[in-house]
Amino acid sequence: MFNETLIRITENVLKDIQNSISYEEACELAALPNDKTIDLIICASKIRNKYKRNNVFTCSIINAKSGFCSEDCAFCAQSVHHKTEIDTYPLLSEEKLVDNAVRMYEAGATRYSMVTSGYMLTEKEIESISNAAANIKKKTDLSICVSLGMLTEPMIRQLKESGVTTCHHNLETARSYFNQICTTHDYDEDIETIKLAKSAGLKVCSGGILGLGETWEQRIELAFTLKELDVDSIPINFLNPIPGTRMENRPLLPPMEALKSIAIFRLINPGKNITICGGREITLRDYQSWVFIAGANGLMVGNYLTTQGRSIKMDMDMINETGLGT
Repeated sequence: MFNETLIRITENVLKDIQNSISYEEACELAALPNDKTIDLIICASKIRNKYKRNNVFTCSIINAKSGFCSEDCAFCAQSVHHKTEIDTYPLLSEEKLVDNAVRMYEAGATRYSMVTSGYMLTEKEIESISNAAANIKKKTDLSICVSLGMLTEPMIRQLKESGVTTCHHNLETARSYFNQICTTHDYDEDIETIKLAKSAGLKVCSGGILGLGETWEQRIELAFTLKELDVDSIPINFLNPIPGTRMENRPLLPPMEALKSIAIFRLINPGKNITICGGREITLRDYQSWVFIAGANGLMVGNYLTTQGRSIKMDMDMINETGLGT
């Protein structure tokens, strides 16, 4: 039998998207026993179908600048504070950035993001990214996104003028847990970059990584922070423990807990895009296609920053087999 609170919340959200679930209600749903997880997933699926229909979007990224990052994020293989085996290199050439975008477009991606390591890019690097974006816009119909660390208002204006439509900037985790993950910059700096991008008219993509050791209450805190910031898209990653990082020995989230997390994010943010990104292959394993039932409507395809993804064909086949469209 379905939980009465879950039924009431779902019916209210389906009736009106403004009928928001409260923090206390979300915590109550998170505390439901495991045998109620399927019920929660089904309700999230109904909400996704109501407000996002049966369409799934796909996005891809390129690690445009790898390693040498001054920040000490506990999970990150690109931090200079960790000893990992990743490739490190400066910003890729404009030609490589454009050529990769064209390949991903031809493979079926609809969105493309250029991602760089480090706290903030130089003016010269911003110019190169802007030039690449302008050329990608000429050659494809991709929606162009960037994830470049901290940004200033002039940088954002230049990127927007070049054809960039979306700024990605993850909060990574809840404010109350952030100092356990990163100590080299303040949470408010991330919030400020998001607000600057929104005020400039860019769409904002911001989410985090689940499985860092946060509590359910802190996952819900993150979901509500994103709701308050009114971001357009929420990428959900799952920790892939990288040898050499402070998180190398953390266990993976169980698949059903990961799916439950997606469902609760959907209940809290019923009208937003929710994209499932890094770590899904090792966390969800045979349950990857369930992310859509759990409330997601977007999928990152191809490789990630320092880890490998599946073939794009496998993901496109999986989407088609669910009966959803792109």
